[in-house]
Amino acid sequence: MTIDSDPVPPPLHWAVRLLRAESVGLGLVAAFLIYEDLTATAVDLLSALLITAFAIGGAVALWALGGALARRRVGARAPAIVLELMLLPVGYYMVQGGLGWLGVPLALLGLLVVGLLVSGPTNRALGFE
Repeated sequence: MTIDSDPVPPPLHWAVRLLRAESVGLGLVAAFLIYEDLTATAVDLLSALLITAFAIGGAVALWALGGALARRRVGARAPAIVLELMLLPVGYYMVQGGLGWLGVPLALLGLLVVGLLVSGPTNRALGFE
């Protein structure tokens, strides 16, 4: 048994957990899209398959970034921040489309994870300070 002498700080730990939770959520969306691709009568099959592939790729990317950050890989922070900031326009357009109950929490989740990723303890754990 190995005991880590320098544990992952709580902000980084929570950022990793939230990235992984987002990955699972996007994976569930991808599973729904796969079901829809197989059962619905598609008007544009190529577009449906591309959207499904994008959701699968996003879920894989979020999971991988969470794992890399858990291992304190410095290069994973910037892509994770970019993906989280992408939740802001998604949330905005969801609010504009009448889905504010989902868009506002998504935008706030993105801001929360970015805040965790740029916090002092996370910076120190990743070697920025």
